[in-house]
Amino acid sequence: MFFVFDLETVPDFEFVRRVINEPSDDDTLLLEQAGEELARNKSGFLPPMYHRIVSWVGLWIDNLGEPRQKLSWNGTDEKEGLLKLIDALNTYKDFGLIHHNGRGFDLPVITYRAMKHGLQLPARLNRHEIRYRFSRENIDLVDEFSNYGASSWPKLKHIGLLIGIPFKQIGEGNVVLEMFNQNELAKIEHYCYEDVMATYLVWLYLKYTVGDLDAQRFENLRDRALQKLREIQSAVD
Repeated sequence: MFFVFDLETVPDFEFVRRVINEPSDDDTLLLEQAGEELARNKSGFLPPMYHRIVSWVGLWIDNLGEPRQKLSWNGTDEKEGLLKLIDALNTYKDFGLIHHNGRGFDLPVITYRAMKHGLQLPARLNRHEIRYRFSRENIDLVDEFSNYGASSWPKLKHIGLLIGIPFKQIGEGNVVLEMFNQNELAKIEHYCYEDVMATYLVWLYLKYTVGDLDAQRFENLRDRALQKLREIQSAVD
């Protein structure tokens, strides 16, 4: 079984204020300060340690790509959300992971936040089959498409445009904080669900392209996933 998943996060303002020099009381100015002091990129997007989880969505699929179960959470009680994620991951003993930049962001966030709340993650996440960068049981699409850094990392939205599928109809990542401030937690989860379905669809296309899925199975799984993606997108005003 594989767990296709995505997180949505917002900056941990309380923690950031403890870290940077002379922090502003204004959150917008604080993010500017943090971007200058802590970010390691031109966009100012903060490293994983400085984020808190406000939603996650996971889709269990079997080894042939057949969807089995969707699980999710949204809220302000991060510890509750992590406990539900841990419980979800404990459903299967030898699961694999599928994600887009999960190695660079989502998995480190989960580890940092579990440490913060004194929680123990499933032992599977620390096994060689998951930790090894070239693992076939921990599939990061940015590695798959970039040949592990030999080429540039693709954006999920751009892969969608390439294959003619409109991803990111609900919003971009930079609107999550705005939705959170407006207490639109269910909408954040819906946005997260769209990303998970997009990740699943891209994985299906990749598996077919490299010859791991035959045409009939691919077309059946793709058409059902596209229908679900359209349902997700049309459900948001």
